Amino acid sequence: MNHDIDIKNTRINCFRQSKIKGEFLLQMRVPGGTLDAKYLEFVQHICKTWGNGLFHFGMRQCFNVPGIKYESIPAVNAYIKEYLEGVEVGMCNVKMDDTEHGFPTIGGRNIMSCIGNEHCIKANVNTFALARKIEPLIFPGHYHVKIAVAGCPNDCGKAHFNDFGMIGIAKMEYHQERCIGCGACVDACSHHATGVLKLNEFNKIDKDDCCCVGCGECTLICPASAWTRLPTKFFRVLLGARTGKQEARMAKTFLTWVTEDVILQLFANWPKFSAWVLDYKPEYLHGGHLIDRAGYQKFKEIMLDGVKLNPEAKVADNIYWAETEYRRDIHVKPLAEHKKAGPGATSGH
Repeated sequence: MNHDIDIKNTRINCFRQSKIKGEFLLQMRVPGGTLDAKYLEFVQHICKTWGNGLFHFGMRQCFNVPGIKYESIPAVNAYIKEYLEGVEVGMCNVKMDDTEHGFPTIGGRNIMSCIGNEHCIKANVNTFALARKIEPLIFPGHYHVKIAVAGCPNDCGKAHFNDFGMIGIAKMEYHQERCIGCGACVDACSHHATGVLKLNEFNKIDKDDCCCVGCGECTLICPASAWTRLPTKFFRVLLGARTGKQEARMAKTFLTWVTEDVILQLFANWPKFSAWVLDYKPEYLHGGHLIDRAGYQKFKEIMLDGVKLNPEAKVADNIYWAETEYRRDIHVKPLAEHKKAGPGATSGH
């Protein structure tokens, strides 16, 4: 690599270094994973003019353009001014003082979402609408955080595998006078959800509210509309997942039955929390690591500061993550110890 190439600055500018010297990949943010189709021609132009002609759908639903030469980066940044003003400023209301020089920061990774209730019959919420509202709260920003929004507890948006994951849930209303006692909702809840419904001796439905996940399967299957969703949109907020080579883990529930207003208040506190943990010196660390550094109780204190919870909201008292550890020093004894143990000895895994 030529000594005059500033890898750090190109990374901040949303360019990623390639294995081919002097070439980079541009990551273009697509908040919520849904855009006007006109931007496909826009991306195609970048691929053919400055890239190598190939295109990759990023794992976080961004547009990846590989094969861009280092010397072409200023021209690409100038060209994407229209994209930034249309997507970030126009669609997401992001405040950007400078759109002439490309993406201002890599912090706040692309917010993912499934297609949500704009299309999916199972979804409880409009996923990319929420993603676009979160966008100006975390971008631009130099503090790294991964966010996903799923329309229902099926979690097609992979909320369980992000620093923050929002899952759209719904409270159901049972209209006993409409119920014909067919038991379809009981079967659906048993097979596809948490089995909280049962037919009573009057051929009506009893529900154990303790374990309802708000999926809405009962509303989809009922032939008499005896189950309906209440109009208020609710969410479950999952926290602290991470992948990686050492301690991978899945997210756990932080908040449940919270409204969109609560979520937006929550993310407004993310920059404050991140700055406090990192002593106001941004590092390229995932949000899960920052939560671990602070501890859950301190995280909760800062992130919920000034947040007005809706009456139905519940907050986890504590969270205990279960990690899958891949570290050699945890699982494997040194060879010398195996030799000392003698033939037939086990490693004590």
